[in-house]
Amino acid sequence: MKRGIQKLDILLYNILVAVLALASLVLAILAVSGTITLHNGPYRLIFMLIWIFFLADYLIRFFRAKSKKDFLISNLFDLIALIPSHPIFVLFRIARLYSIVRYYNLLWKFGLSGKFTKALHRFLYDTGFIYLLSISLVILIFSSLIFASFEHDSLENSLWWAITTATTVGYGDVTPKTSGGKIVASILMLGGIGFLGLLTSTITDFFTNEDKQDEQTQTLKHLSHQVAQLSKQVTQLQKELKALPTKQPTSSKTHSKKK
Repeated sequence: MKRGIQKLDILLYNILVAVLALASLVLAILAVSGTITLHNGPYRLIFMLIWIFFLADYLIRFFRAKSKKDFLISNLFDLIALIPSHPIFVLFRIARLYSIVRYYNLLWKFGLSGKFTKALHRFLYDTGFIYLLSISLVILIFSSLIFASFEHDSLENSLWWAITTATTVGYGDVTPKTSGGKIVASILMLGGIGFLGLLTSTITDFFTNEDKQDEQTQTLKHLSHQVAQLSKQVTQLQKELKALPTKQPTSSKTHSKKK
């Protein structure tokens, strides 16, 4: 009885989390598109109340986690979604929705889980891509936040600067002018490029291994087919041998005639 009540409570709580996450996503998209403003008015109040809820949710789950390190790594997107400086970070709350979907196996229940989702899970988690991506995003975001503080620039321009710098594109439309901005740029050049290089190499290795696995699978299928054909031939030969007439021994008859 108690387990049933606990499961119901967890279900209701996850439904509340999903509804609030979707509501915050809608508000963030409308704010970024310029349809509404989150600087004042009722939308700001709603947005802040949802933010307080997810902040409390994150802290409670963090303190209740057995391994704080594993929790921080696996819930890094939830932490990024709590950055209050810009509503665009709320888009990372999609990760929380995905965790709820995985918890209840909703993709499998709706018949959407299959070869693609298994390959996606293997690509994201088995290769460690999701963790490298999380660390790279954290580096880019915090570099842009610090850069915006030093250069007194908007977060959009600072994010654009961080991405172009870390990817070595370097358009030069946004450049550091203060000493603090140059220090941040130097750190980003050294650290960000390394993690982005690991990301690209991980993607390359994954698809290379997938091609090798496909080739091995095809080879195994071909060999198994040949083995099946040989077993059929052996079975057929055994049947033919059994069907041949057996010859009676003649040695005793010949000996009696001589007598």
